[in-house]
Amino acid sequence: MNLKEATAELHSKAEKMEFNQRMFIGTLSPLAYKRYLIQQLAIFAEIESKSDDKNLPHESLNRTDAIISDIEELNEQFNMANEIVSVSKSTKDYLLHLMGTNGNSYNAHVYLNYLALVYGGQMMKSKVPGSGKLYEFENIKECIESIRAIQNDEMANEVNIGFTHIINILDELQKYS
Repeated sequence: MNLKEATAELHSKAEKMEFNQRMFIGTLSPLAYKRYLIQQLAIFAEIESKSDDKNLPHESLNRTDAIISDIEELNEQFNMANEIVSVSKSTKDYLLHLMGTNGNSYNAHVYLNYLALVYGGQMMKSKVPGSGKLYEFENIKECIESIRAIQNDEMANEVNIGFTHIINILDELQKYS
């Protein structure tokens, strides 16, 4: 079974999560979106801290600065600087898992998290509060090609583990919003 087929069930489940659906139709409050961004910041910071610019397949993939910029914009635009948002338990669980990855396992999470932004993120960008810098990529075609170059069917189990963590994070975010 190829990677797409092997991950299709959990991919579909993640896309159908209520929080994701609310983000897709543009009904998330600025605070709910800030909570989402805080989780994304933790995840991408962990992935990128392991990369040392050697493992990420393209330099334009780095997302931490864009996420920080989005959070700062929300804080300013919606006067939310005093709204303290922490990393959720589900995100902490995912971070613990990410800390133990390397090689093909690490690449599986690059594949999962970055392709989600370059594809699905392009639809989300106009629906979220703020300008959505998280979803802006220089050389998007090159970014996609660089991720496809590290993609392989053997990463399916690890991608599904990642999807399970993402589903848990989206469920927890929904409960808080």
